[in-house]
Amino acid sequence: MGSMPKLSLLLLTTAVLFLAAFTELSESNPDPVPELLSLQARSKSGVIRLDDRSLAKFLTAVKPPRPYWVLIFFDAAKLHDKSELHLKELRKDFAVVATSFIENNQDPSSPSHAKLFFCDIEFEDSQHSFAQFGVNSLPHIRLIGPTHGLKESQQMDQGDFSRLAESMSEFIESKTKLVVGPIHRPPMLSKNQIMFATIAWLVWTPFIAKKVYSGKTLLHDPRIWLSGSVFIYFFSVSGAMHNIIRNMPMFLVDRNDPSKLIFFYQGSGMQLGTEGFTVGFLYTIVGLLLAFLTRVLVTVRNVKAQRIVMIIALCVSFWAVKKVIQLDNWKTGYGVHAFWPTSWN
Repeated sequence: MGSMPKLSLLLLTTAVLFLAAFTELSESNPDPVPELLSLQARSKSGVIRLDDRSLAKFLTAVKPPRPYWVLIFFDAAKLHDKSELHLKELRKDFAVVATSFIENNQDPSSPSHAKLFFCDIEFEDSQHSFAQFGVNSLPHIRLIGPTHGLKESQQMDQGDFSRLAESMSEFIESKTKLVVGPIHRPPMLSKNQIMFATIAWLVWTPFIAKKVYSGKTLLHDPRIWLSGSVFIYFFSVSGAMHNIIRNMPMFLVDRNDPSKLIFFYQGSGMQLGTEGFTVGFLYTIVGLLLAFLTRVLVTVRNVKAQRIVMIIALCVSFWAVKKVIQLDNWKTGYGVHAFWPTSWN
């Protein structure tokens, strides 16, 4: 009978030791999801800013399988001014996807709730993390799954950036099987801006109506129509729409001599903004001279003055068209010349 208290004491001691060990293990490896949710709630866009330390805390220190996916946008503020990378636009749409996912899955009963966290990493603060993922070019987005290490993470292809937020959503749903839901883009105008614009419109409506009735608006001014016509003509002949669609620069830096700028690029496959504006300026001169000759010069009664102005206008127009043809010949390598009938030779 004396051995029973000793056995009970031994069992009780063992249970206490196991409980203490379990408690210590739980405290040393706390569940990171509540902390991630807290960081997500404190971010206006729902995107969590990570650095080398927090990346190790939420990914490296948490052994697989983790209860969540992590989508990381690699950013570099010093490259935001490079328009060809579209980093600012992509970062903005990345935040749109994040807020849409959070809004569509905010119900705790949703199967996708707290299963995906959107994060970004800034190069200046996390160069070690960039090296760990092997990121050597931007833009770069990487998805880390619950069972993935850093090397097994999945990179979003460059071609998937074409449709911005929609492409990112499709990438997430195809890789994680989670539901992002519809994309909620912020409205162009906030409620306060719409309210202010409505009040301003109601206040100015009587004054605008009075101006329209009396014919004293800008739309009744012939100079406005003339300026608009000249602008549209210049916009049409300068290739400005091509430059906007293709996002063409005004000039390039000479690779052989960085101190020099290239305004005219030889080759038919590329047109710089300066080239288009130069051609548009020359064509606009010809168009304005033609309008002057047909609308103004015909009203001059002095025949001698008419002839002198006509000759000068024709010479300037000939010079402008000749410069355009020379530029086209230089760029394309094709010669444009007059055609003479064989019998004239």
